[in-house]
Amino acid sequence: MKCYITILLIIISTIASAQQTDTIFLKNLLESHPELFEHILHHPTHNEVQILYTQIDRDGNNVPHFTSYSYRLNANHYFYPASTVKLPTAIFALEKLNELNIHGLDKKTTMKTDSSFAGETKMVEDTSSANGLPSIENYIKKILLVSDNFAYNRLYEFVGRDEINKKLKKYGLNNTRIIGRLAIGDGGEGAKHTNAIDFYKGEKLIYHQPAQYDEKDYPMHLDNMIQGKGYIDNNNKLIMQPFSFMDKNVYTIADQQMVLKRLLFPETFPKDQQYNLTKQDYKFIYHYMSMFPNESKKPTYNVPDYYPAYCKFLFYGGDSLAVINPGIRIFNKVGDSYGYNIDNAYIVDFKNNVEFILTAVVQSNDSQIYNTNVYEYKTVTHPFMKNLGQVIYRYELQRKKKFLPDLSKFKFSY
Repeated sequence: MKCYITILLIIISTIASAQQTDTIFLKNLLESHPELFEHILHHPTHNEVQILYTQIDRDGNNVPHFTSYSYRLNANHYFYPASTVKLPTAIFALEKLNELNIHGLDKKTTMKTDSSFAGETKMVEDTSSANGLPSIENYIKKILLVSDNFAYNRLYEFVGRDEINKKLKKYGLNNTRIIGRLAIGDGGEGAKHTNAIDFYKGEKLIYHQPAQYDEKDYPMHLDNMIQGKGYIDNNNKLIMQPFSFMDKNVYTIADQQMVLKRLLFPETFPKDQQYNLTKQDYKFIYHYMSMFPNESKKPTYNVPDYYPAYCKFLFYGGDSLAVINPGIRIFNKVGDSYGYNIDNAYIVDFKNNVEFILTAVVQSNDSQIYNTNVYEYKTVTHPFMKNLGQVIYRYELQRKKKFLPDLSKFKFSY
């Protein structure tokens, strides 16, 4: 019996130590650049900064080993995750296709979405795709290229709220819930209902998914879920009461980075903790995660509305005038809403053999009024993200490594 207790204590100790991160390194790094981070350092609580930086060191077999550093990381302090929830939902959509394993049903199959509950939207064509028809493939492209909200909503409906949250638990993402669509004021009973969907090859029906209902509520009670002093309601009226995030998605920084790490480096996870994706699925996601919008032929995205750094907050600050480094690719998913900027990124410099993972959130809403679309993105949050990514990149440039990485897995022709 004592032997079993000893083994259990060792396991618990190992898990606890694995979850701990160095909290000093990033604090010192930020403080060493007051010209870049002085505003944030003086108001870290107000701007709700959380950072998780992971160094990657390869061994002689090119196997990655990770060392993480955090700043103000707190799974109990709520921030609105915005579009970052689209990445796990896209992964789960591909998983569902593989698990259905129906002949003729794949990510290219025409996907026609019906509507059966108040507020739901039909989708039977997609002019952005090569053939004018909607598909999971084109929806995922649009999510990864420009963070398309309606593409996400279609995948949320396909996977289903119940299955999304079961998958989150399966992969140990216990501080996350995804419980609604985006940009349509989804919530309450409406978020629990998802549309009927039909998949076609030509005129032939391949698979019918009936409308679904998820009765569960997924309650989470975190600090900071009631914010500010007012908000604009659905009738465009100013309500001078704090704004509630109690019924919105939750996706912590640590969970975001875990999703990305499992996606990029599946070989470092036990087989039963790897995503149920094919090699082609992985390549497809990597390709479009790292592609700039102007490099896509279909769907097509043109300036001035879309530009290379459109969804690249870390390192480029989402700047329309950013000069793109041709040797660097960023595999990431951003989010921005309610004054929050979030980026979950794997940054690679092929020329200098640099790679690291960086996940961060920062918020600025000086008025403390929500739903105004007036936030300090350009003056506070975007510059912070840009400077953070570039400071850590410069540190990585001079960091010594015993073995240089083979990064060919992440090289693509665009």
